[in-house]
Amino acid sequence: MQPELREQIEFALDAIRPYLEADGGNVRIVELTDEMVLKIEMTGSCSSCPMSSMTLKAGVEEAIKRAIPEIVRVEAVNLTTA
Repeated sequence: MQPELREQIEFALDAIRPYLEADGGNVRIVELTDEMVLKIEMTGSCSSCPMSSMTLKAGVEEAIKRAIPEIVRVEAVNLTTA
């Protein structure tokens, strides 16, 4: 991943991290695929919260795609869908 792109992603994540941290969670970049799919790991309480998939789509993915429109999708590597 290009350093500038990683910096943009981290900046976008920093905008929502306070909300995740308030609930005892966080998010970590795992990889950006050649297809521009960002893979992240939900950490802390976010990794087991039943609302994490909603947080991922409505919060994390929205913030990332708004900041970096080239990213087509955000996936969490450690969430299972109910």
